[in-house]
Amino acid sequence: MSLTYKDSGVDIEAGNNLIDNIKPIASSTFDKNVLGGLGSFSGGYKIPSEFKNPILFSATDGVGTKLKLAIDSKRFDSIGIDLVAMIVNDLICSFAKPMFFLDYYATAKLNVDEATMVIKGIAKGCEQAGCSLIGGETAEMPGIYQKDDFDLAGFGVGMAEEEELKNKEKIKEGDVLVGLASSGIHSNGYSLIRKLCFEKLNMNFDDLVGDKNLIDTLLEPTKIYVKEFLKVKDKVKALAHITGGGFVENIPRVLDDGFGAIIKEDSIPKQPIYELLKQYIQKDELYKTFNMGAGLVMVCNKENATEIIEKSNGFIIGEIILDDNKSILIK
Repeated sequence: MSLTYKDSGVDIEAGNNLIDNIKPIASSTFDKNVLGGLGSFSGGYKIPSEFKNPILFSATDGVGTKLKLAIDSKRFDSIGIDLVAMIVNDLICSFAKPMFFLDYYATAKLNVDEATMVIKGIAKGCEQAGCSLIGGETAEMPGIYQKDDFDLAGFGVGMAEEEELKNKEKIKEGDVLVGLASSGIHSNGYSLIRKLCFEKLNMNFDDLVGDKNLIDTLLEPTKIYVKEFLKVKDKVKALAHITGGGFVENIPRVLDDGFGAIIKEDSIPKQPIYELLKQYIQKDELYKTFNMGAGLVMVCNKENATEIIEKSNGFIIGEIILDDNKSILIK
């Protein structure tokens, strides 16, 4: 008996074909600081000369069970944008400009065409974030994953000036919260979404939510806020990426002890998907699970709010209050 790696379910040739496909996709995201290209054991990146006292920040994440909807609907063009968004939106909350990104794609059996579409989405997300896709890893693991399933993870590095990190210390009572609109659910709470929409309400992908099909609404890619951040970062004291935990858990992460916030619910632009969810999920649960229409929240002086809103297309959603428990009150 003579066995090959392919007999065990791992196709090295398919992996090589994928690398050939993605080399030009990744290289289109490169900037002047990228060293070498894809195919090395690691990716290299020069520290940009414009930073005086650079601090490196890193973040890693996935896209959760939103990925299951992409697999079930056979729509792979935008899930890569979600992957990048979840990481770069975290980086800017540390005042770090995203620099480079790496992805990890694990599957039972590699489908080169599907994987290429996913990585095209990752490259598109990197372009939107202004960072370079300098490497990644693909793994076939038929003993771990089943049938058409695959998983995604990403890792990103950003850079900030050391003096910018002191902005948080200046937060005070009466400071304003400026929200930036989300593109929808983004990439959190999909286990609850799937249970409600498909198990409890028996909805179909093509059912309308507002004027869009449900699947179009749910797979709308996560908004990337890097460009808006760079326009206003010198006027902002702190940023909170509204991911899992919603407003209730994420805003306190950027506040010092003794401060909380009031959020004015009516100030957030309404979205059809959240109007649907409000009919079946309690308010407290919604605001500790979803972004409810505001995917990023910035803290600023009241006198800077108008300029920030003009440059970022944001809207005032509340203000900072004194509160020993760091409470986030939804009014």
